[in-house]
Amino acid sequence: MSLKRPRMILIDLDGTLIDSVPDLAYSVDAMMRELGLPERGEAAVRNWVGNGVERLVKRALINALDGEPDPEAFERALPVFMRIYQENTAGRSPLYPGVREGLDQLKAAGYRLGCVTNKAERFTVPLLREKGILDDFEIVVAGDALPQKKPDPAPLLHAANELGVDPSESLMVGDSKSDVKAARAAGFQIVCMTYGYNHGDDIRDENPDAVLDRLDELPDLLPARAA
Repeated sequence: MSLKRPRMILIDLDGTLIDSVPDLAYSVDAMMRELGLPERGEAAVRNWVGNGVERLVKRALINALDGEPDPEAFERALPVFMRIYQENTAGRSPLYPGVREGLDQLKAAGYRLGCVTNKAERFTVPLLREKGILDDFEIVVAGDALPQKKPDPAPLLHAANELGVDPSESLMVGDSKSDVKAARAAGFQIVCMTYGYNHGDDIRDENPDAVLDRLDELPDLLPARAA
């Protein structure tokens, strides 16, 4: 499927712009130690992320992708995780290769950029700022900005409305099936990265419009501006 040149490009955060797993895994294991429970390790956390920190904490408590922990255990664990992660949001988590270059190229080409994530604003803005990319985005829609999160299309449609861009002229860049579902439901084009967090499944199975290894490959994929 050939891509149309969009006016606006929305980009997911965790697993697309930034590998946030090192800090998330550190915070999960510190939480588990504080609760007197076994640490889970980075490999497990890498398979669990992508659906918000509440879901991550639940998965850590039951040591599985699906299922529900004891409600009291969750109520005890969540504030512990929030406190630890607030202090460990960015220090261990790098930009993926090609992200800085890709953002520079997209801005230079005149695209309007936004970030749409399921991560809460209290973690999103400091992380983007710490990594030096907050000012690259005209709009940031965090996971607690609206009642709905991806895969619901509402965050994408909200960004389009705020910037006055029609969904048919918009592109989402992400790494997970939630990004694909949200983009399709919103009427966006969708490009996914080969890396990132999709619970161990190949993102190609979700049939995005294109799949890239690096964000700085995106400008070459998009048609040139009409003369």
